[in-house]
Amino acid sequence: MVFKRRDRAPFWNRIRQSLSPRKGWRRGYVYIAMRMQRLPDTPHRIALGFSCGVLSSFTPLFGFHILLAAALAFLTRGNVLASAVGTLAGNPVTFPLIASASFWMGSQITGIHVEPPVHGYGFAWLWDNLDAIFVPYLVGGILPGLAASVGFYLLVRPAVAAFQNQRRLLLTARAKKRVKEHSARVTLHRRLTAPTKKV
Repeated sequence: MVFKRRDRAPFWNRIRQSLSPRKGWRRGYVYIAMRMQRLPDTPHRIALGFSCGVLSSFTPLFGFHILLAAALAFLTRGNVLASAVGTLAGNPVTFPLIASASFWMGSQITGIHVEPPVHGYGFAWLWDNLDAIFVPYLVGGILPGLAASVGFYLLVRPAVAAFQNQRRLLLTARAKKRVKEHSARVTLHRRLTAPTKKV
């Protein structure tokens, strides 16, 4: 393959890279923000789609966040591509906070509590307590997910609107400059090719 590594990186190196990228998280977020601002849609639809992605990242449906975000964006007439970007609000850095807050709130609401394991957390314990974990997580993620999605909507919409206005002004200025340069070239060409008057 053209864009794949010849020698695949070891498993633990890939895990470390996902938790702590070599070039830092800031560069990735700046790139994502720039790509999202350039989406050809209204600020409202882009912000709404992004908020759908944020909301889906507060659910325990790991592996289906993008599909859920796309479905929510489709139903609310938000931008589907922006919803995929919004799911990045749930990442290895934020998931521990999201999961703990959602599970705690869901346990308070539903009254479902899971006893800690005697021999340590493992796949067997997780499988045995799947319903007792999934339901509180799902219920408890609704309120913080809605709060986060509304907060991101209020941040993203004016940012996209400002970027689009600035870009529109820049494109307009460039177009005017091209028209002016073209007019100057046409005028110069006419002067050079105009027949000279005989004395």
